[in-house]
Amino acid sequence: MCATVTGPKLKAGLNPLIKENFRVSMRSIKSSKLRSVLTIMIIAIGITSLVGILTATDSLKALMNDNFGKMGANSFSIRSSFSDTQSGVRRTRVLNRRNITYSQAKMFAESYTTPSVVTISATALRNATIKAGSVKTNPTIGVIAVDENNLRFVGAKIALGRGFHSSDIESSAFTAVIGSSVAYSLFKGENPIGNVITVGAVRYEIIGVLEKQGATFGGGVDSQVWIPLSNARGVFLSENSFFSIGVIPLDENQTKAIDAAEQLFRSIRRLSPIDSSDFRITRSDAFMEGIMEVLSYVTIAAFIIGSITLLGAAVGLMNIMLVSVKERTREIGTRKALGANSKTIKQQFLFESIVIGQLGGLFGILLGVAVGNVTALIMRGPFVMPWFWIFSGVAVCLLVSVASGYIPAVRASKLDPIEALRYE
Repeated sequence: MCATVTGPKLKAGLNPLIKENFRVSMRSIKSSKLRSVLTIMIIAIGITSLVGILTATDSLKALMNDNFGKMGANSFSIRSSFSDTQSGVRRTRVLNRRNITYSQAKMFAESYTTPSVVTISATALRNATIKAGSVKTNPTIGVIAVDENNLRFVGAKIALGRGFHSSDIESSAFTAVIGSSVAYSLFKGENPIGNVITVGAVRYEIIGVLEKQGATFGGGVDSQVWIPLSNARGVFLSENSFFSIGVIPLDENQTKAIDAAEQLFRSIRRLSPIDSSDFRITRSDAFMEGIMEVLSYVTIAAFIIGSITLLGAAVGLMNIMLVSVKERTREIGTRKALGANSKTIKQQFLFESIVIGQLGGLFGILLGVAVGNVTALIMRGPFVMPWFWIFSGVAVCLLVSVASGYIPAVRASKLDPIEALRYE
């Protein structure tokens, strides 16, 4: 029976030379703590500004997507046009007052044949103070006159109680639905359903509380009080008030629904074919596209600011590595005299640069995610984990550290060992 001869087993793991270079790099970083910490801080600040702003921007985008998703991508509104000019040329023929009246809005709702949910609303009071007994809010509350379909149009939900029924509108009921901020200001967490609030000089019974929506552009339902449209017309509004029409097409073809709405409303406004439309139709997705465009500019600005900071960090890191090469000339000569080749010396200094860069990147990413989400929390946006920007930050730091450390590493590797040993 033949014996099997086996050779020595190879141990898995890193090359001992690489481990030694890494240890030498760490000792060098520890020996010049102040310079290393300052460079790490510069890199961390650049990554923090980049990741922080982009995290907050991603949170705002998620918030906008959520809010407009609730409204429906196909919804649009018809509002009064507040401009007397069209394409920079002053109109010479004005047929209507600029406001949309209740009669016109009602006629549209009754005549619009495209399968849709139509709602009519108006601002009854701006910057109102709402009272509940001896407690009152700041004078920043919007009082909105709505019908039973407005809840669906704005994408809001009821947290407590109920929304308006058609019976509330038909009977001109003295009932109200309040936003979450109003509820907290007046009742401090207690159930407000059934309590009475005073709006102006009129008392309304609370029948519902809207679910908290958080920060939105242009305000939001959190700081609003809703009252029945029919009631508001008898108390706060007149025929000359400004009414708005909201439309949620049940058909997927938004363009067709908008064209039909514009034709009908031009007829209601008694406009001839040569007249420009004296009202405006705003698509919810168009508004969102505008917001996203603004946020894209913020993203570009954040990238530029972060890049400038990282450029400064790269210059600082390169300077530190060049100084380190100068200070450790005799050490480099000794290592070369003991058998270290140019590749090993170059690897040592590159390791040192990469470690500093990655430490700065790590702290910057952690701070950036924290700062971005704290900012989002203040704006009541959702918590986001920007994985793309996190991995991008790691890659950028690696690029910066390699680019900054390469020239000093090459310079160190090319030192003549005899001249290095004689260096004072």
